[in-house]
Amino acid sequence: MIRVVLADDEALIRVGVRTILSADPGIEVVGEAGTGSALVALVSKERPDVALVDIRMPGGDGLSAIAELRRVSPGTAVAMLTTFGKDDYVVRALGEGASGFLLKAGDPRELIAGVRTVAAGGACLSPKLARRLADRLAREPEPADSAAAATRRLEALSPRERDVLALIGEGLSNAAIARRLHLAEDTVKTHVSSVLTRLDADNRVQAAIAAYQAGLVRG
Repeated sequence: MIRVVLADDEALIRVGVRTILSADPGIEVVGEAGTGSALVALVSKERPDVALVDIRMPGGDGLSAIAELRRVSPGTAVAMLTTFGKDDYVVRALGEGASGFLLKAGDPRELIAGVRTVAAGGACLSPKLARRLADRLAREPEPADSAAAATRRLEALSPRERDVLALIGEGLSNAAIARRLHLAEDTVKTHVSSVLTRLDADNRVQAAIAAYQAGLVRG
């Protein structure tokens, strides 16, 4: 059972997210908080597998709480849940140690999948956010040697893995990649795992950035 603590200052949002997560029999919401300080105290007490945290709350926002959450409960993965898709928030949250960044208005299945991913030790980003972040980083000046290095890294991939990587770069989910390439979703999962391993990437965002750097995907 994946134990989740949910933090959002809006009670209606908490009810909605709890309802979505409760649809998965393998996920249990073990506590809720409406402020940053209450969140830290709750996580310290419950030691959940995942803390699903709103980025803006009174009493210490979600971003500023990440470091404290990791201090009081190192085994708890933190995923940011927000209506804000600003790139700076994403970059800062990932830099602070967040394992995921999900939109409140996203697909409920994406929310459940995101919780499961971070609980398993992985990292996830809403496909929409992943694509925009990769676009932003791809527009920044990239040294020629970095681009060449990214191209060399892609040489380790098979043609099918390159196809999968290109679609990761576009921000597609595994299910969407499966539909695009006419493959079973389990097959896509295997390819994605292989791509991450061969690129020495910790998550899909890093893989997408490598694809952009190598020119495999154009913004």
